[in-house]
Amino acid sequence: MEELNIQNSQKHRLDLRLEGLPSDILSRVAQVDELKGQLIAGARLSSQVLGRLKRSTLITSTGASTRIEGAKLSDEDIEKLMRGINIQTFADRDKQEVKGYFELLENVLDSWKSLTFSESTIKHFHKELLKYVEKDELHRGEYKKQENKVRMINEAGESVGTLFDTTPAYLTPKEMQELVEWTQKALAEKKYHPLLIIANFLVEFLQIHPFQDGNGRLSRVLTNLLLLKEGYLYMPYVSHEKLVEDNKPDYYIALRRSQKTFKQEQPAPTPINSSPEAIPLQKAEVAPLKEDVLPWLEFFLNVVFTQAKMAVDLLSKENIEKLLSPKQLKIWEYLQTVAEATPGEMAKATGIARPTINQVLDKLLRLKKIERIGLGRTTRYKKA
Repeated sequence: MEELNIQNSQKHRLDLRLEGLPSDILSRVAQVDELKGQLIAGARLSSQVLGRLKRSTLITSTGASTRIEGAKLSDEDIEKLMRGINIQTFADRDKQEVKGYFELLENVLDSWKSLTFSESTIKHFHKELLKYVEKDELHRGEYKKQENKVRMINEAGESVGTLFDTTPAYLTPKEMQELVEWTQKALAEKKYHPLLIIANFLVEFLQIHPFQDGNGRLSRVLTNLLLLKEGYLYMPYVSHEKLVEDNKPDYYIALRRSQKTFKQEQPAPTPINSSPEAIPLQKAEVAPLKEDVLPWLEFFLNVVFTQAKMAVDLLSKENIEKLLSPKQLKIWEYLQTVAEATPGEMAKATGIARPTINQVLDKLLRLKKIERIGLGRTTRYKKA
């Protein structure tokens, strides 16, 4: 037993958390990867459609991630803001935070292959995240110089309590270096499944809370980067942030349940039948308590699993509504209402020009969504 304790003491606490995980956690990891395999085999959408989906996800993710932290802009407000339409009804800070998040996430989704995961990248991301937020000008891209706390934010954007205390400012550089180096090494050596490594990084990053502000938003940008770099290529098309927002109470509870077990110690038991005089005057031995990362792993893996299921539905199936532009969809919907129709009848019913009608019909024929009846001027079309 003593030899086992010595071996454990030499292991990193981030490793000890991931040892002996229950079968349901490993099963959930396998389910995510099965969906990931289906996506690789079955993705059919064009680059044009994927571009539209990515833009939509950027808006959704930006709205969700900033609202989790108390901003109040809707997705519609964010779309207007990013198109350059001035919004007068919201605080400047909300708009500044939204613009910074949108641009940083866009860069990650577009350029993840050339981005490295490192402390310098994390600090650069923080600087970019807050580059429009005037109140954060002095500490952008710099680890915190004073203590901070993690607070729970309600739907009104108000703090409703402290979740936990974070790493002291003077220990933050050391702990961040250790965390990033552990993550880099674990991913490179494939010591554990990458989903477990990423989840472990995130819960520890949020426990350290290395920056004065912006830690939650930054953690979600880093989630996108790390998952993309590990081959989860559907990240730009289904919003991870939205799933977290939709389950915000569970998100906070999972963080709290895991993080309250971190770095806890218990005194070694006093020997039975020992009097106080018999105990040497030396510092009492302490033993670390088991750090329980399971609540966070369950939450994180459930979100990633839901995201993967949504991606399979969106990207792998020939969902006609996702494949067509608005004009094309209008013609398709008209054909659902009639037994058959000529191109002229379609043009009259939809107000769309004949050349466009002909292009759409060619596309629908290629997709095997309609059938052609006859030839020449008498040609008619019906849904397949």
